[in-house]
Amino acid sequence: MHLLIVEDNQRMAELIERGLEDVGFTTTIVYDGEMALKLALRNTYDLIISDVILPKLNGLDFCKEIKNKKPNLPIIMLTALGTTDDKVEGFDSGADDYMVKPFEMRELVARIKALSKRNFNQPNEYILKYNDLEMNLHTKIVTRENKEIELTPKEFRLLQFMIENSERVLSRNEIAEKVWDTHFDTGTNFIDVYINYLRNKIDKQFNKKLIHTKTGQGFILKQNEN
Repeated sequence: MHLLIVEDNQRMAELIERGLEDVGFTTTIVYDGEMALKLALRNTYDLIISDVILPKLNGLDFCKEIKNKKPNLPIIMLTALGTTDDKVEGFDSGADDYMVKPFEMRELVARIKALSKRNFNQPNEYILKYNDLEMNLHTKIVTRENKEIELTPKEFRLLQFMIENSERVLSRNEIAEKVWDTHFDTGTNFIDVYINYLRNKIDKQFNKKLIHTKTGQGFILKQNEN
């Protein structure tokens, strides 16, 4: 795998490079967002690791630009900011995973391998349906009662996972592992935040509610609460 490392701290960038090349990855380092964007659009990379705070173009805007042009290119965001709002902002920009500094290199490697197992480069061209909810995994269009609903990349992935596992209670741990490829941190509530985002878009304007909370267990997509 060829990885693009976007990190303005030279020492940090070189530590990441050394750790990744030690386990067999090929890496390219770039130190600002503008140059990273040019390289990412011009060249072929299997995955991008990007800091959030970057000169010339910040990591969040860089991520949005990449996902707009290359939606199937996985991105891991690195930051010293670890609050729920920071994580939500990172995922909303299109990031596929989010790691808080400092981190262990073996965890970064594990996250990279987990993302590489996803079939990013061959999007499925079939339709997922549940009740009156429909999502096209190729065009990324979601509709309910034939009304189009706009979702962020992470909201889309979360809804896809819930439809694929409809009428089954999904714990916060399972959602974190399968949608975010991470372990749920009980000190944050980003899973609940995203469930609320989905509810506002999928359920709020419709009479029949599909997303339900099972107290102490997790969440379930089903036609009725019972």
